[in-house]
Amino acid sequence: MTRIIFAVGMALLLSRVTIADEATDEAKELLIKASKAADAGESVRAVELTSAAIKRNPSLANAYYLRGREHFRIGKVDESVVDFDKYVKLQPNLEPRQWERGISYYYAGEFKKGAEQFELYQTYHDNDVENSTWRYLCMARFAGVEKARQTMLPIKNDRRVPMMQIFDMFRGKVKPNDVLEVAKAGEPDANALNRRLFYAHLYIGLFYEAAGKADLAKKHIGKAANHKIGHYMWDVARVHFDLLNKPKKQ
Repeated sequence: MTRIIFAVGMALLLSRVTIADEATDEAKELLIKASKAADAGESVRAVELTSAAIKRNPSLANAYYLRGREHFRIGKVDESVVDFDKYVKLQPNLEPRQWERGISYYYAGEFKKGAEQFELYQTYHDNDVENSTWRYLCMARFAGVEKARQTMLPIKNDRRVPMMQIFDMFRGKVKPNDVLEVAKAGEPDANALNRRLFYAHLYIGLFYEAAGKADLAKKHIGKAANHKIGHYMWDVARVHFDLLNKPKKQ
C-alpha cells in the first residue's frame, strides 16, 4: 500500500514538473518572438508577447525587462516603471545597470528614485556623461538647478562627440551653441553627424527644460526626434516630444 501511494505521488510530482517545464519552454519561445518584434519596432506586439510569456512563467526576469522597455516606447511610462522594478526584484544583483529604469522614473515624476538609480549606475559605469546629466535632471526637479550642478557625478573622458561638451554645458562651463559647433566640427560622415546632432539636440533640450525654458526645450527635443538613430535613446526623445505635444488635462 505504501509503495502504491509513493508511486502515485511520484507520478503526480513528475507530471507537475513536466507541465512546469513546458510552461517555461513556451515562455522562452514567446520571449524570443517578443525580442524579434521589439527589434522590428513592433512594440505593441512585443508587449503582448512578453505578457503572454509572463503569464506562463511569472519568474522569467528578462520578460519584465523587455516589456519595461517596450512599455516605455509606446508611452506607457508608469507601466514601464512597474516592469523595471519587478525585474530588479527578481535580479537584484543587476540593479546598478538599470539606466532605463532611471529614465522611466524621470518621466513618471519619481525624481528622487531616478537620482538614486543614476547614482547606483555610476558604480557600474563611471565614465558616462549621460548618466551624470540624467542624475542632474532628476535632482534639478527636487533640489534645484544649482544644487544639481554642484553635485554632478564626475566624468573624466567620455569619448563620444560631443559628450564632454554636453557635460560642460550642464556644469555651466559652455553654452548650447558650443555643443552644436563641436558636434558639427571636423568631417564626420552622414551617419556620424546625424548621431552627434541627435545627442546634442536631445541634451540641449533637456538642459533648457531643467532651466524652465519650455519653448527652447521643445524646439531642441523635436530636432533630436528628427535625427533618428538605432538606439533606445531615440525612443526617449520621441516619447518626450510626444508628451510635450500631448494636450494638457483641464
